[in-house]
Amino acid sequence: MSRFHNGDCSKQHTRGFPILRFLGLMMLRSNCQVMNVEPPARVTAHREESDAGLGCCGWILVLVSFFFTILTFPVSVWMCLFFVLPCTDSFIKVDMRTISFDIPPQEILTKDSVTVSVDGVVYYRVQNATLAVANITNADSATRLLAQTTLRNVLGTKNLSQILSDREEIAHNMQSTLDVATDDWGIKVERVEIKDVKLPVQLQRAMAAEAEAAREARAKVIAAEGEMNASRALKEASIVISESPAALQLRYLQTLTTIAAEKNSTIVFPLPIDMLHGILGRK
Repeated sequence: MSRFHNGDCSKQHTRGFPILRFLGLMMLRSNCQVMNVEPPARVTAHREESDAGLGCCGWILVLVSFFFTILTFPVSVWMCLFFVLPCTDSFIKVDMRTISFDIPPQEILTKDSVTVSVDGVVYYRVQNATLAVANITNADSATRLLAQTTLRNVLGTKNLSQILSDREEIAHNMQSTLDVATDDWGIKVERVEIKDVKLPVQLQRAMAAEAEAAREARAKVIAAEGEMNASRALKEASIVISESPAALQLRYLQTLTTIAAEKNSTIVFPLPIDMLHGILGRK
C-alpha cells in the first residue's frame, strides 16, 4: 500500500518476494503528482503582440502587395513563365502559322441535275490556341471535314453555268461560311480556292457539240450580215453609176485591169456606152 502526505510520496515496507516490492515501487511512481510548469515569458509576449493586430507597417505592406498583384495581373495572365508539372500538367504545342490543305474531289449534284467533280484548297491559321485545344478534340481534322461538307452544300445550290463562271464568288461564300463556323474553335479561315471542275465525258461531248453549233450559227449570221451590207453597197453603187456614165466606164477599166493581172490570153475591150448607142441607132 502507498500513502500521500502533503503531496509527498512515501513508501511502506512491503513484506514478501522481491517481485512484489518492484510492483509496489512502480505503483508509487505512477501515483506521484507532477507540478504544473508556467509558460515562458517569450510565448506570453508573442501572444500579446498577435492580439494587438498587424500594425501600421503591416497594413502598408498588405496594401502594396495588393497593388502590385492588380497591376501585374494582365501580364501574368498572357505573358509570363509557365511551370508545367510532369505528373499533373500536359504541354501541347500549337502551330500558329498559316496551314493549307487540299479538299478531295467531291461528287456534287448541281441545281440543274448535273453531276460534277470539284476539288479545292483551303488556307487557315490558329488565332486562339486555347480555344483550339479546349473546345475541340482535333481542330485540323474537323476543319477538313467541314470544308468538304461546305463545298457540297454551296455548289449544290448553283447551276453548272454558275459553277463554271462564278468561281471567285463561290470561293468567297465558302470562306465566309467556314470562318463563321470555326470561330468557336479559335481558327481563322483566310482563303478558299476552287481548283478544278470535272464534267462527265458525255456532257463534255454535248457541250462541245453545242459550242460548235453556236459558232456555226454565229458564222452564218455574220455571213448574212455581210451579204446584206454588200447588196446595200451595190445598190448605192448602181444608183451612182446610173447618174454618171463616166463611173461605168471607170468600172470597165477596173475590170480590165483585174483581167490583165490574171494573165489570161483573151482580153475584152469594152466599148463606150455612147458608141454602142450610135451603132445601134444606125441599124
